Amino acid sequence: MGLLIKSLDLESKTTREAMAPVYAVIGEDDYLRDKALGALRRAVLGDGQDAGFNCDVFHGDEDAADRVLSCAMEIPVFAPRRLVVLKQADKWPARETEKCLPYLTAPHESTTLVFAAAKLDRRLKWTQALMQRAVVVDCDPLPERQVSAWIHAEATSLGITVREDAAQLLKEAAGSLYALRRELEKLAAYVPAGRPVGIEDVQALKGTEPGASVFDLTVAIGAGASGRALTILSRNLDAGEAPLRILGALVWQYRRLWKVKDSVQRGGRPGEAVRALRMDPSMAAAVLSQFSDAHMSQAFRLFMEVDSKLKGGSSGAAKRVLEDLLLQLCRKPKATEKPRLGSSGDAARKPGRPKTVSNVRTIRNVKR
Repeated sequence: MGLLIKSLDLESKTTREAMAPVYAVIGEDDYLRDKALGALRRAVLGDGQDAGFNCDVFHGDEDAADRVLSCAMEIPVFAPRRLVVLKQADKWPARETEKCLPYLTAPHESTTLVFAAAKLDRRLKWTQALMQRAVVVDCDPLPERQVSAWIHAEATSLGITVREDAAQLLKEAAGSLYALRRELEKLAAYVPAGRPVGIEDVQALKGTEPGASVFDLTVAIGAGASGRALTILSRNLDAGEAPLRILGALVWQYRRLWKVKDSVQRGGRPGEAVRALRMDPSMAAAVLSQFSDAHMSQAFRLFMEVDSKLKGGSSGAAKRVLEDLLLQLCRKPKATEKPRLGSSGDAARKPGRPKTVSNVRTIRNVKR
């Protein structure tokens, strides 16, 4: 493979004098791909008004290889380089991709040709040649641990600061980076200058109703409060949330609970478990004790069955299917596990309804 650059590092590593002749902007995050293309455009063309004379954009599902390559062979107009971009490169049929092989071997010296796609078939000959000869820009979704840092950096660029608890709610409620960016732009216009963004601001702009998050739903299940669980479900369905997305949010939360339980049972640090659950530390052990290993195993079997029913049934039956799921989860017997989380022994003996610090993830905005 040729040189590999992370999308967020591209801006600092590209200059007009050191541009490569071929780039492959590959990855499933639309925001990162568009940011990378913007960075390449600025590096090749600058910000002048006449930059458009030396920039051509094509699409794999519309334009043939001959047209793209012919444009790439043109001489730039009153500039040292020209930029040619092929978006949706994965849409090119095989007969078109094969025409690129000679160009990849000897690219035009004054052109920067960029192939952009969410994913390419690595088995194809042209893909292998491209990955070997191009500078590859990695635009895969950011790991979860990097999203918070990205939020704070983007917020700073907009002239605002975001409290950590608000950043966590944003991260888990907005989904994609594009959605996060839009929420940050709204917060920049909404929050008075000089005041940090808090959870209440995020909830106000997202329309998040306190007590209706997937965390609250899980807490209700753990406490066996079937009425409360059904109320949360009804509230989100009435708001237009898709049943499959609600199921996906619940599965996501259960996976996180299982990971935390496993970490504690393996002797992991209590503080890390508490941070993962984002709740009052004195209540963490109580919450974990409400979800026995047997309950978790049965829950995931139910999730598989419900997923199949939702995908094969009518929309009218979806509510009944989800209601039945919640009733079964609330009826599951809870084991008397008492994970040790530092000084939380008292809380473990009194597994009352836990007090949440924040609504971690709203069901209405979960990306499955």
